[in-house]
Amino acid sequence: MNDRRETTMLSRVADSLYWMSRYLERAEHTARLIDADFELRLDQSPEAASGRWGRLLEALHAPLPEDGKIDATTLTHILTLDKTNSSSIISCVAAARENLRQVREQCSSAMWEQLNRLYLQVNSTTSNEAWLLHSYVFFRAVREGAHLFQGVTDSTMSHGEGWQYIQLGRYVERTDAVAKLIGAYFSRLPYSSDQAVESEEYLEWIGLLKSCAAFEAYCKKYTAELRPLRVAEFLLLNPEFPHSVRFSVDKIHGALRAIAELTERKAEQPVRLAGRLRATLSFSQIDEVMAAGANEYVESVRQQCAQAHTAIHQIYFDYAVESALVS
Repeated sequence: MNDRRETTMLSRVADSLYWMSRYLERAEHTARLIDADFELRLDQSPEAASGRWGRLLEALHAPLPEDGKIDATTLTHILTLDKTNSSSIISCVAAARENLRQVREQCSSAMWEQLNRLYLQVNSTTSNEAWLLHSYVFFRAVREGAHLFQGVTDSTMSHGEGWQYIQLGRYVERTDAVAKLIGAYFSRLPYSSDQAVESEEYLEWIGLLKSCAAFEAYCKKYTAELRPLRVAEFLLLNPEFPHSVRFSVDKIHGALRAIAELTERKAEQPVRLAGRLRATLSFSQIDEVMAAGANEYVESVRQQCAQAHTAIHQIYFDYAVESALVS
């Protein structure tokens, strides 16, 4: 009976830590995208901004307003403080906190305090015209709050199985989010991907890079000349940049291998799926990716990531207790 109870508890803890990390990563990603959008609005025409808003909603899986009209105020509310949108910042931070609350015994006091502090700050925010004018302060607080939580977690939690589930959740979410964002940009590319972009299009690609915290790192590698081909190469295939798809998949594979070594459950399938995706990204050439279609490539990445998530869920979160006891 004791073994049965312990196995069930491990499943619940793993599930909560994994989803806590995914929700917090989603909130931070959303804050960064909206903040980048706010910066670009200062230098762009309303027409250019409205096109980007639709792309933002697509990239963040957000619902369109009932009347179909998109404006700055409506968009910001839907993505930030709308509790009916499960992917809004306020909903994601609340979900992250609830998941961590359920397993407080597994985390440090500093982790709980930091996430609770972020939760209270987000929930004390009210959407009004004055807040909208200074919303950059809110988005910066969300980003910095998530970064602080990551730092506190790495510094105060043992890097065992629970910590690996947190890493796994963060990078599964990041892989899907960045791939989805890249697809939203490249699905509407009206010119050659190797052509340098100018004027308002230049600002659009700056927006993509800033949405992935990648503009400065990109410029250090390629200079400030923006070519969609290079942007795709950097965000998809760079092995060193933390917000690239390849870097994230490397982290997924590493976390799954570590978890497999730390547990007695058979875990070949998720490790194999993540390893296959890692190999695809490692050996891909950007010219071949663009020739075959960048949007198709990132959709394939997202599908493989979803398959790995399903396998993770089946083996570590939703397995039959009896089978786990036998293995």
